[in-house]
Amino acid sequence: MAAWFSLVTNTWGHFAGVCKSCLSCIPVSCLQFNQSVSNELNIGVGTSFCLCTDGQLHVRQILHPEASKKNVLLPECFYSFFDLRKEFKKCCPGSPDIDKLDVAAMTECLNFEKNSSVSRYGASQVEDMGNIILAMISEPYNHRFSDPERVNYKFESGTCSKMELIDDNTIVRARGLPWQSSDQDIARFFKGLNIAKGGAALCLNAQGRRNGEALVRFVSEEHRDLALQRHKHHMGTRYIEVYKATGEDFLKIAGGTSNEVAQFLSKENQVIVRMRGLPFTATADEVVAFFGQHCPITGGKEGILFVTYPDGRPTGDAFVLFACEEYAQNALRKHKDLLGKRYIELFRSTAAEVQQVLNRFSSAPLIPLPTPPIIPVLPQQFVPPTNVRDCIRLRGLPYAATIEDILDFLGEFSTDIRTHGVHMVLNHQGRPSGDAFIQMKSADRAFMAAQKCHKKTMKDRYVEVFQCSAEEMNFVLMGGTLNRNGLSPPPCLSPPSYTFPAPAAVIPTEAAIYQPSVLLNPRALQPSTAYYPAGTQLFMNYTAYYPSPPGSPNSLGYFPTAANLSGVPPQPGTVVRMQGLAYNTGVKEILNFFQGYQYAADDGLVHTNDQARTLPKEWVCI
Repeated sequence: MAAWFSLVTNTWGHFAGVCKSCLSCIPVSCLQFNQSVSNELNIGVGTSFCLCTDGQLHVRQILHPEASKKNVLLPECFYSFFDLRKEFKKCCPGSPDIDKLDVAAMTECLNFEKNSSVSRYGASQVEDMGNIILAMISEPYNHRFSDPERVNYKFESGTCSKMELIDDNTIVRARGLPWQSSDQDIARFFKGLNIAKGGAALCLNAQGRRNGEALVRFVSEEHRDLALQRHKHHMGTRYIEVYKATGEDFLKIAGGTSNEVAQFLSKENQVIVRMRGLPFTATADEVVAFFGQHCPITGGKEGILFVTYPDGRPTGDAFVLFACEEYAQNALRKHKDLLGKRYIELFRSTAAEVQQVLNRFSSAPLIPLPTPPIIPVLPQQFVPPTNVRDCIRLRGLPYAATIEDILDFLGEFSTDIRTHGVHMVLNHQGRPSGDAFIQMKSADRAFMAAQKCHKKTMKDRYVEVFQCSAEEMNFVLMGGTLNRNGLSPPPCLSPPSYTFPAPAAVIPTEAAIYQPSVLLNPRALQPSTAYYPAGTQLFMNYTAYYPSPPGSPNSLGYFPTAANLSGVPPQPGTVVRMQGLAYNTGVKEILNFFQGYQYAADDGLVHTNDQARTLPKEWVCI
């Protein structure tokens, strides 16, 4: 009761003599008040009364939040009320603004004398409010109290379309939430304020986990402003920061257009539970059996939504519907129970989180991911010297920038770009990241372009231009990072101890068999380093490149025909890393595992042992 003690004693204790010992009976007093008023008004069956308050703060910001924290069930009469200030403003439009309109101002507008005959604190103000109401419903005002303010009993989940128009003045961002908090916890934190249907959207990080933030949509600007007053109030032991946000921010998290999600969430008043860590072979029947009879899934298999990648591969996540809170609580008790040989994580979820996860995993990239080429390393004859700084890097491009925009940005230097020399870096969703690499015809022109175009504007954004080398470009295209500390290699580079055999020479006349897009593959690195094929990079490092028109193919395919390749000497393969092998695994077992694939001789298999872990690893040259 500490919060209630502090709040009440600081506000009214000095005036009314209320002490801490009197506050323990407040929950009982609320019930007694309801019973006393009902008896005094002689309310019959099916009828009720409605409170009239001086403003909304007492009901929305004190009574309901504190009752929710202490699990006090308030009588029904506290869920609807008339705001006397609003009603008086409707009755007397010429009165002061609502934020300046109190009981004293209303009595002054009506030319009443302030009642001071009652000595007890608060009673005189209540008597003045009664006189104001009687005056409003009498001649000449004849005001009718018809539309009471309401406090929502509970939060309702729902979906939000990306095409929906949302008022920016109804959105807040809550930061610092506990990791296990749900939309119901958010609704409880904002108890007393009306959150719109489906208006609590938990934010996820890049790994699909909650990041401690949420966007909340209220029914009106008035409720949003009251929510901002709860900045640094506590949820449990954590204080929550509350800031203004925009409708666009909310749509990015909660908006969606998936018919599959809309159908899944069409059943209202359902409790959603998220499953994480499912075996990729898990079926709907296995999920139903996992929860059992004590927590039946709504609709059986129809109440399960598996999350998949755009190509249909399962992600290991699923969402499940339960008809009531009891079933959901029984289901959550199975947290970290085994399904097959894997333990399953269970969390309460929201409709907005379902939409957000499906948008993240199921949305196809803006630019299709290319098929990995057969030859991962270009012949040395076609690779310019890596120490020549004949490339430039553009950083800070507008996300909607096209190849034509880049050519216009470079101006006179666009004529110095090599054929298929524009490479746009994409993020993990296949969308432009704002970076691009340009291969110039010479290092001098690259230097001049970096000097003349640095911090020029493109669509109201200034773009940084840096001179770099082909090696630096390849590192970024393969998934590495380029910063002021130098190059950070991609995470899937092979151990430096392994080297590929020297590639066989390819005469220049045979270059015609290669598609132009193959020339965009990462160039050969130092002899002590090997790497995976480009196609693997796209899935593991979340980067890609975009071949520039005109003439560049739409995708990286295989070579024309086998007949045309007859004159090409075989090229070395690439390295596959095997992790989690049994300790007694030998070469024979590994080669049997890759049966049906062409692999190098036994000397192409390298055993490594990571000292930081006890799990052995193998590197196989395919």
